[in-house]
Formats: sequence, structure tokens, C-alpha cells
Amino acid sequence: MPLSPPVLLAQSAGSVESVATPGLWAATIGAVLALLVLDFLLTRRPHEVSMREASAWSVFYVALPLAFGAYIWNRFGSQIGVEYLTGYLVEKSLSVDNLFVFMLLLAAFAVPVVLQQRVLLYGIVGALVLRGIFIALGAAALDRLSFAFLLFGAVLLATAVKILRDQRKGHGHVVDVDAMRSVRLVRRFLPVTSDYRGPRLFVRENGVRAATPFLLVVMAVFATDVVFAVDSVPAVYGITGDPFLVFATNAFALLGLRALYFVLQGALSKLVHLGYGLAAILAFIGVKLVLHWAHGIWASVPEIPTLASLGVILAVLVLVTITSLAAVRRQEAAEREVDPAGSAQAP
Repeated sequence: MPLSPPVLLAQSAGSVESVATPGLWAATIGAVLALLVLDFLLTRRPHEVSMREASAWSVFYVALPLAFGAYIWNRFGSQIGVEYLTGYLVEKSLSVDNLFVFMLLLAAFAVPVVLQQRVLLYGIVGALVLRGIFIALGAAALDRLSFAFLLFGAVLLATAVKILRDQRKGHGHVVDVDAMRSVRLVRRFLPVTSDYRGPRLFVRENGVRAATPFLLVVMAVFATDVVFAVDSVPAVYGITGDPFLVFATNAFALLGLRALYFVLQGALSKLVHLGYGLAAILAFIGVKLVLHWAHGIWASVPEIPTLASLGVILAVLVLVTITSLAAVRRQEAAEREVDPAGSAQAP
């Protein structure tokens, strides 16, 4: 039964009340766990992922959250439905940024192609656990501390500035494996084998327990998961204050990452302006949170409607995609006009 307008207003982005019943929570968490188990079974035997396989799973993991969104819209009304779809779009956009870092980590650790999907799956599980913790903490903070909206807004604005600076310097995604504390910690207490032993994290050699490079890359992925959780959870709380919607949008955005990685592996390098787009989106949501906090103190301060947020986010993503592809085409055209030695070709 659709919610009445007063209930919808009470459960908009300013509230931490959840529209979900305990049964819906249990069913959603159960479905997420079942999908994770299915993914582990599919990756039990390491193999190289074909484009056909990756595309089929990517379609499934896009259709599933959209179908769930249709259910949310039909059961709870358009306001909650728009909050869910906007939150999902934000999380999906940020998850593409995750893929850049995963791609660099897999390359830095020289992960064999047949093991890459298992590494990504571990990364997704770690991200889900961490974001679950952050979502619970965020809900508690918003419920008890009104200035938490201001704090979340400040976090997003600071993140946007950092992304923008890195993008303008030309090193938006830099991974220094040796500088990661998780990697240094493992190397300090355990010997590490020189090669991979399938998806095994530990082996025993000459009676000594040793870690494999597979463990190091998993630890590195977990370390980056912490950073992404700090950004993504406040971002979606800027769209909706409902912990259930925050969890659902995060879970559905993350579940499809493994397949999406292999579909977009070649295309990722062409999204050269994605950093600008993500900075703009995070800054916009940060301002939205600050305005929401101010509106609670001064009623004259305007708020940004969720539907307007959806329009802005879509417009930013379309714009940076168009400008990225145009920039890549210009660069490729310029390179074609220059010979390998660097001198201009004769007309």
C-alpha cells in the first residue's frame, strides 16, 4: 500500500526512519548473501572471463536493481522510488571509480587473468562489510546529532576538492603498493612466496607458513575499500536518510562490479574526465547536505529536491562522458599526425 504524503515527507532525506519492514530487510540481506555465495561458486575454478560471460552478468546486475527499484516505487510511492534510483545512480557512478583503482592494483601485483575475478569478489565482500558498518554508524549519527549532516557535507566537499586537484595534476588514480600499511604489515610478520598458488591465501613451504601474493592484493583491495566507504556512504545519505535504501543502493551497485570490470576494462581508460564529474557530483551532494542542515535551523534556507538531484547527476555523467570521448578522439587524431620519432608527417 503506498505511503501517504505526510509519511513520505517524514521519511525523506532528513529522516533516518526506514520504510522497510524487518521482513523486507531480511529478504534483501538474504538475497545479497545468496548472490555472493553464487559468485563464489562461479569463481571456485579460476578461469579467464569472456566478454560474453561478463556482458551477460552485467545485464543481470543492472536489471536486478532496476526491478527492485520498480518494486520500491510501486510499494512506497514515487518519492521513495526517486530516492532509491538517485542513490543507486550515485553509488554506481562512484563504483566505476573503484574499478580504476582495482585495475591499477591488479596490474601492480601482476595478478594472473584467471585469478582476477576472485580478487574482485573479495574486494566486493570487503566493501559490503565496511559499508554496512558505516551505514549503521551514519544512521546512528543522523538520529542523535543534527550536525552530522554538516559533517557529512564537509567530508564530501573535501573529497571533491581532492579529486579535482588530483585530476588537474594528471594523477587522479595513483597506487603505491609498497606504501600501503596492510601490505607492509603482512610482509613484516610473514614471508611471501614469489609466485601465485591459485586463489590460496597461505601455503606451507619447508614447514614454514607463508603468505602468497594473492593475500597481499586482497589486503590492498580491502585498504582501498575503507577509503571508498568514507566517500560513498555520506554521498548516498545526502540523497536519502533511509538506512534501508542506503544499504540497498550500495549493495546493488557493488554486486555488479566483478562483471562490470571485465566489460569496461578497455573503456575505463577513455573516461578521462570522470574525475571532474565525480568531484562535481560529490560537491553538489555536499552542498545539498549543508543546505538541509541549515534548513533545520533557518526555515528560509532552501533545500534541493531529490528529483532535481537526479537530473543534475544524470546531466553531469552525460556531460563528462561526451567530453571524455571527444578528448580521447582529439588525442588520437593528434597522435596520428605525428610519426613515431615525434616529427610531423609530410603532407
